[in-house]
Amino acid sequence: MQIMKYKILVAEDDRDIAEFIKLYLENEGYEVILAGDGLLAFEATLKEKIDLAVVDIMLPKMNGYDLIKKIREGSNIPIVILSAKNLDSDKILGLDLGADDYLTKPFNPLELIARIKSNIRRYYSLGSQVEGGDGKASHILKVGDLTLDEEEVTLRKGDAVITITPTEYKMMVLFMKSPGKVFTKMQIYQAVSGESYVNDDNTLMVHISNLRDKIEDNPREPKYIKNIRGIGYKIEKL
Repeated sequence: MQIMKYKILVAEDDRDIAEFIKLYLENEGYEVILAGDGLLAFEATLKEKIDLAVVDIMLPKMNGYDLIKKIREGSNIPIVILSAKNLDSDKILGLDLGADDYLTKPFNPLELIARIKSNIRRYYSLGSQVEGGDGKASHILKVGDLTLDEEEVTLRKGDAVITITPTEYKMMVLFMKSPGKVFTKMQIYQAVSGESYVNDDNTLMVHISNLRDKIEDNPREPKYIKNIRGIGYKIEKL
């Protein structure tokens, strides 16, 4: 992976923090675009090929939540929220709107870099193929009326394309490659992040809830993603 190819958008209205982040990112070889308000940040996503966005919540002109919604209307790039808002409800709302990660201020810049690397690695590894039963590379996974195409990086339910985030996609690849297999929370976290598990059940539950909202006929009575109490989750064989 050549990090210098990747372009990071930093939407942060505190100039000192923005320049601080830019310094660390450029030292890692990333190209950095700074935006001091939400409107400028959104315009940057339309003009530039952005590989990942770091978004503050309390932005002028367009707040971070609205910015994330606008980005998600046309892009599934990884989004990392960096905010002083540290309540669980803030994190859940951000993830629910489509963010892939959430880091609170004050923050360790090395942790921010690690999360950026992890999200970019996850985003650009989504097209990996698996071996089919005939020995040829197969990129189609099917469970019930769900079809996941690893070559096109798409998930369909019947004929309808389902819009999902990179994190949600990675979870579906994990589940759909092994229908019926129960994965622990640790296994799911490590599969989608490539890092050691941290005790952050809220984040995992939000991603599971969002997936159920998108793929289940009745999210309250899911037929696909099942919770095995005290162990983890699985996707049913259908």
